[in-house]
Amino acid sequence: MKRAKGLTRRSFLAGAIAGASGSFALPYLVSPSALGRDGAVAASERIAMGAIGVGGQGTANMKAFCASPNVRVVAVCDVVQGKREEAKSIVDGAYRSGDCKVYGDWREVIARDDIDAVSIAPQDHWHALIAVAAAQAGKDMYCEKPLGVSVAESQAIRDAVHKYGVVFQTGTQQRSDRHFRFACELATNGYLGKIGTVRVGAPGPAYKRGYMKPPVEETVPPGLDYEMYIGPAPMSPYNGGRLAWPDWYLIWDYCTGFIVNWGVHHLDIANWGCPDVATQPCELEFTGSYRNDGLTDNINDWRGEFRYPSGLRMIYTDAVERTDENDGCLFKGDEGWVHVNRYGIWAQPESLLRIELKPSDTRLYESREHHEDFINCVRTSRDPVSPVDAGHKASCLGMIAEIAVRLKRPLKWDPAMGHFVNDAQATRMLNRPMRSPWHL
Repeated sequence: MKRAKGLTRRSFLAGAIAGASGSFALPYLVSPSALGRDGAVAASERIAMGAIGVGGQGTANMKAFCASPNVRVVAVCDVVQGKREEAKSIVDGAYRSGDCKVYGDWREVIARDDIDAVSIAPQDHWHALIAVAAAQAGKDMYCEKPLGVSVAESQAIRDAVHKYGVVFQTGTQQRSDRHFRFACELATNGYLGKIGTVRVGAPGPAYKRGYMKPPVEETVPPGLDYEMYIGPAPMSPYNGGRLAWPDWYLIWDYCTGFIVNWGVHHLDIANWGCPDVATQPCELEFTGSYRNDGLTDNINDWRGEFRYPSGLRMIYTDAVERTDENDGCLFKGDEGWVHVNRYGIWAQPESLLRIELKPSDTRLYESREHHEDFINCVRTSRDPVSPVDAGHKASCLGMIAEIAVRLKRPLKWDPAMGHFVNDAQATRMLNRPMRSPWHL
């Protein structure tokens, strides 16, 4: 059974007021906003939240939660002292207080009974360990994509979320954009006719050329807990690129590469508009190349397709530029097509974009803001727009494509069983060992 939300906060507030009412107590003043008057959310009803990983995306998520009247960010955590101190400064400034606590070890945040939810945004090799532990502790989660660095890690997150009944929002925020939702509704409701092809293009390393670090050993800077950063990954000599984006996207120890970490966004939209791409068995065949400069060793480019028993083909490639016509998701049916990415939505015939859905049509979950959707779902204990199953399916599509590139041969994938068909070598690659003492 899921724990009752707000019990600790309500008990604390009620106890403070009761304790102040004794005959020898000093006057105890409770502000109108703490009691929920003046249109404010009562302190006892606010979601107490911890932010784990406060780099670029983690800080953006933290700021979004700070801006919500339904949330109180009470803790920030990062292995870099300067980042966690800066995050505390932002939080304290937002609330005009000094109450936010700082941590260098995420386990201390998870262990706090007064924290209801956590934002998880460290590098990918930490996602599974933190998310599984958070689920076990009964914490709701806003977790950055993808769900780990292997299919086994993604499965572990999915299984833990279901077992412990917590709310989980994947950071695939395109589901909260009306253009992506409408494109998927056109596809799912038959306005394109029978879908024969889905084309997915995601930015690859060529899209971000400004890699920062030459592959040489450097001195660990003060304020960085490098041992804690490496965590379950193999220990390697320090180099600033191991932490800095975009370099760490290109290092296998911390990320499965652009094919998964960026690609998960558009693969998720393909799945939303055409569920066959993640729920049906398929054959897949991919080609590509890898970097090898002494530091970055991840996939550099890829091209291939998934083929389904229904005849559906999903073509998945890297896009050289974010403005490339290949970038995004294109659903092609026998009566028209629709193409959507972060720059807009296009269709042929163009009249498709003027369609008003009928009451009988399937309507997809409408979320207008990804973080606020998560907050609302925490308050109501329901699944958000990007639940754990969607995050798992999209993550796995990229992960199995990457395995196909590595093996340079066709593969058969069974999503129901969660492994490759009659291919022991490929199936072994669904898991990655973790450095001791870390384990799931």
